[in-house]
Amino acid sequence: MSPTTSTIRSECRTVPRRTLDAYLTRLGLDAEAPSADAVGRIHRAHVEQVPYETFWLHLGEGWSIDPTDSLGRIASGHRGGYCFHLNGALALLLTELGYTVTLHVGSVHDANGPTAETLGNHVALLVHGLPTDANPEGCWYLDAGLGDALHSPLALVDGEHHDATMSFGLRSLGDGSEWRLIHDPSGSFAAMTFATKATALNMFEGRHQFSATSPTSPFARTVTAQRRHPHGVDVARGCVLTRTRRGETAEGSSSETVDTRDDWLAMLTDEFGLRFDVSTQRLDNLWQRVRNAHETWLNQAHSEPVDVQFDPQFDSQLASELDLYRSTTCAR
Repeated sequence: MSPTTSTIRSECRTVPRRTLDAYLTRLGLDAEAPSADAVGRIHRAHVEQVPYETFWLHLGEGWSIDPTDSLGRIASGHRGGYCFHLNGALALLLTELGYTVTLHVGSVHDANGPTAETLGNHVALLVHGLPTDANPEGCWYLDAGLGDALHSPLALVDGEHHDATMSFGLRSLGDGSEWRLIHDPSGSFAAMTFATKATALNMFEGRHQFSATSPTSPFARTVTAQRRHPHGVDVARGCVLTRTRRGETAEGSSSETVDTRDDWLAMLTDEFGLRFDVSTQRLDNLWQRVRNAHETWLNQAHSEPVDVQFDPQFDSQLASELDLYRSTTCAR
C-alpha cells in the first residue's frame, strides 16, 4: 500500500518560499503540479545541474545531512554533495512541491551483493501516487546521489530500463522486501540494493560521520565530482577529468589530466558548476594533496587503490542500526 505522507517532513524545519524558488531557479524550472512527467523534469534537471561531489569532505567543511541545510546550500550556492545531501534535499524539495516521498536504506556494492561493510552506505528515494499506463502502480525510483547512474526516474517495475546512453536493471528480490538496481556495464559500481521499508534520514547519521571523518572511509580516498547529462557523464577524480559520450557524433570516453591549480579550479567550475567559499590556503592544500596522490598513482604504474574496509565498531549507534536493518529487512 502506498504511503499518504512523505517520511521526510517530520525531521525538517520549515523551508522559506524564497529558498524553494532559488532551488527551482538553479534547476531552471518553474513550480508545477505533481505528475510523472513533472518529476521526470525535476530529476533530469537535478542530476544535470547539481553535481555529486565530495569536495566538502576534503576541504574540511563538516557538512551535516540535515535535509533543510542541504536544500539551502544547493539553493544558494554552487555546490552539490553526496547521496545523503543530494537525495535528502531532493526528497524535501519534492515534498514541499506536493509529492509523496519515502527514503530507504541502500547498499552500493559489487557483483557479490551487499555486505556488512556496505549496508547503509546509501539512501534511496521513492515517489508514490503517480500512475501511468506503463507504471499503473505509480511508484517511481529516483536517485540523484549515485553520480554516474540515473538520468531519469525509473518506474519501480521489475525488468530492463533504458535512457539515451545507459541501460539498467531493476529486480524485486525474495519476498519483495528489497529491490536491486543493476548499473549499466559502463558504470562505476555494479549494483545498489535497497529495502522497501521506509526510514528517516537521521538514521544515516552514524554512517555519515564515519564517511566524513574516518581515515578508512572510501570517500576519503579520492576527491571527486560527477554529473550526468543527456548524452553521458562527466567525472573528475583528483586531477583527472573523464568524459563519456553516447548518442552523439563522437562516442566513447576521453580523459585528460589537469596540471595546474588554476586550470583545475577552472575545470571544476566549467564542467560541474562548482565554486568554493573557502580560504585560498584550504584550496592550495587540497590541490597539493591531489597532485601528490596523482604522482603516487603514476609511480605505482596505475595500480588499483587498496580496498577500504568499513569498521562497524567506528560508531556504536550505526552498528546497532545495521544489526536492526539486517534482522528486519534482510532476513530470508
